[in-house]
Amino acid sequence: MQNLLPEPPATLLPAHDEADTALAAAKEAGTDEAYAEVAARFPTYSAGWGALASRALADGQVVPAYAYARTGYHRGLDQLRRSGWKGHGPVPWSHAPNRGFLRCLYVLSRAAGEIGEADEAARCAQFLRDCDPAAGDALASA
Repeated sequence: MQNLLPEPPATLLPAHDEADTALAAAKEAGTDEAYAEVAARFPTYSAGWGALASRALADGQVVPAYAYARTGYHRGLDQLRRSGWKGHGPVPWSHAPNRGFLRCLYVLSRAAGEIGEADEAARCAQFLRDCDPAAGDALASA
């Protein structure tokens, strides 16, 4: 059966130039402390939480990765709703300000799987595909 309802418009989160600059400086510094300072200074900025989560997961710190990713995921949901998102519809990876939320969702799925929370891992992976199938491919190859 074909869905006759139109797809909702893509949700595009607003840019946060000051936080982006701070995250770029943290990447250059390359320390966990620098990333943590970004999250503390800009707690609603999903990209900061996503960076912390990615680093923790890469270092084998699954529980902190899960916690950071979940925080960034929920902060991202808040921003999506403020931007008009109604709980479904595209959140394109191609729009750079969306990437922090999508990274959090990706890491949350992976970390949930590693702690044995299979239902949560599958739900997050499906949500990521629903937002933008290209996001998972881009994140998996990063």
